[in-house]
Amino acid sequence: MTANPAPREVTRASVGLRSERGPILLAVMLSIGLVAIDSTILATAVPAVVGDLGGFTQFPWLFSVYLLAQAVTVPVYAKLADQYGRKPVMLIGIGLFVLGSLLCGLAWGMGALIAFRAVQGLGAGAVQPMSMTIVGDIYTLAERAKVQGYVASVWALSSVVGPTLGGVFADYVSWRWIFFVNLPLGLLAMAMIWRNFHEQVERRSHRIDFGGSLLLTAGGVLLLLALLEGAVRWGWTSPVSAALFAGAVVLLTAFVLVERRAAEPVLPLWLLHHRVVVAAMAASFVVGVLMMGLTSYIPLYAQSVLGYGAVTAGFAVAAMTLGWPIAASNSGRLYLSVGFRWTMLIGGAIGAVGAALLLLIDPDSPIVMLALPCFVMGLGFGLFASPSVIAAQTSVSWEHRGVATGSTMFARSVGSAVGVAVFGAIVNHEVASRLGGGVPDVSHRTADVLDPAIHQVFVASAIAAVALLGVGLLMPRRVEEAA
Repeated sequence: MTANPAPREVTRASVGLRSERGPILLAVMLSIGLVAIDSTILATAVPAVVGDLGGFTQFPWLFSVYLLAQAVTVPVYAKLADQYGRKPVMLIGIGLFVLGSLLCGLAWGMGALIAFRAVQGLGAGAVQPMSMTIVGDIYTLAERAKVQGYVASVWALSSVVGPTLGGVFADYVSWRWIFFVNLPLGLLAMAMIWRNFHEQVERRSHRIDFGGSLLLTAGGVLLLLALLEGAVRWGWTSPVSAALFAGAVVLLTAFVLVERRAAEPVLPLWLLHHRVVVAAMAASFVVGVLMMGLTSYIPLYAQSVLGYGAVTAGFAVAAMTLGWPIAASNSGRLYLSVGFRWTMLIGGAIGAVGAALLLLIDPDSPIVMLALPCFVMGLGFGLFASPSVIAAQTSVSWEHRGVATGSTMFARSVGSAVGVAVFGAIVNHEVASRLGGGVPDVSHRTADVLDPAIHQVFVASAIAAVALLGVGLLMPRRVEEAA
């Protein structure tokens, strides 16, 4: 393992010497809740938005542009936080998110709403990694697992509250309040961070890596765009897909060359030789792939094959988001006694068992039999994903913790995009083959067609779940805590 560059002397005490940890954690959880809810709240309000603004064919971009803006800016924000501190980057992120929410609520057309969703995504790209990094700064190794459980519970609650709240606003108030409600909550989070979080950052001149940032952002946009929209807006073998992938390869190759010469690279290349960080990134990538398979196709299977309603279908996925924080909050006892590697291997094994249970589902299964594998996989993810992030934070110094955390978040975003592409291609191919090469549409979404198609996704998920064990073996037996 290549050691990270010699750190300046910054201790955890200097990061939060005058900070009140309780209010900071509350502000972090509130900020994460805003971002988490916003990723799901719009889904149930799409009919109302389209009915008001039009642009039915454009509405998928409401989600894609948000994910793109969020994902590609994570590494840039993470590096800036290591240079200038977490507080200013967090405040900028929340501020952008609040501004984007205000503009979305005032949008006069679908094109404007899509553009303003990108502004929201730019803010979310700072909030997510900074929240995890701040937790790593102000809590000890022994405390982080319990706190990570609190953070994971926010995502769990948001996954349930988001779609419900979106439907309530759309049906009884206005879809615009989906965005306006973020304003007072976001401003409250900013005030709490401003008042309670104090850090002592060494003041010195920095050289911002503009070239590397632009290349990474542009290359990331093309790569994620190709993965998200492939086989949706254009075919995988189309000239558009070929151009996007080729452009991504060229830009990311140029990015690597620029980073080799940069004085303060936005993504230090030594991270890619740091075994703990690489293992954490691989873990986040695989979890991102599996999460997309679960959240995208289990509700569809529950509704279109098992015949349940939307609320009941959401219960199946909610079971996973219940298992995750339960396991994450208790993982500290495990990794402090047996180490990060064995904790991840145990979590990977549990996740693989949950994925295997999905293979037993058939059209006559009750909803609880669909929820059970989700719950088991959630337990596995809580013992696998959360400790891997903590291990990455632990293994690097303060001035590299932001970029190490951000790299894992970016890896999960790429994994989610890959999951969308792979699982979508599997379902589309299976449905098309059963329709004799026809193009699948809503009228063909019957149980006879979707049951075998989504079962292929379950098979692919089980194969991917086996990779959890392989990734767990990448983690060193012993993770040293950096200064």
